[in-house]
Amino acid sequence: MTAKVITYAKAQLGKPYIWGAEGPDSFDCSGLTMMAYRAAGISIPRTSQTQYRHGRRIQPGTEQPGDLVFFHPGDSGPEHVGIVYAPNNGTMITAPHTGAKVRYQSYKNYPGGPLGFTRPPNVG
Repeated sequence: MTAKVITYAKAQLGKPYIWGAEGPDSFDCSGLTMMAYRAAGISIPRTSQTQYRHGRRIQPGTEQPGDLVFFHPGDSGPEHVGIVYAPNNGTMITAPHTGAKVRYQSYKNYPGGPLGFTRPPNVG
């Protein structure tokens, strides 16, 4: 299942970030993660805050491709999410912010570092 999540996310590389977008031509961070999981037949909530509460917590260093990585704690939970792509070098696929495009990015060097990792239900 995680292969389908990664395949979908990779197919979105280069598409623009637009807040609230769920594809197919643009995405925000949680729209990308939700649609990647939908492509694998798994339903997850829409926002990074609800996605964080929805998944099983994964200890740093044990994350796998397809796990979700969260950043920027806010009042109601994390304000950014990406999809772990290559845990050996700390790479994720993410729709980072307005003016950027869906891309590979380091989560190990992300400003503030990861808040945490989750594995959505029905995955490994």
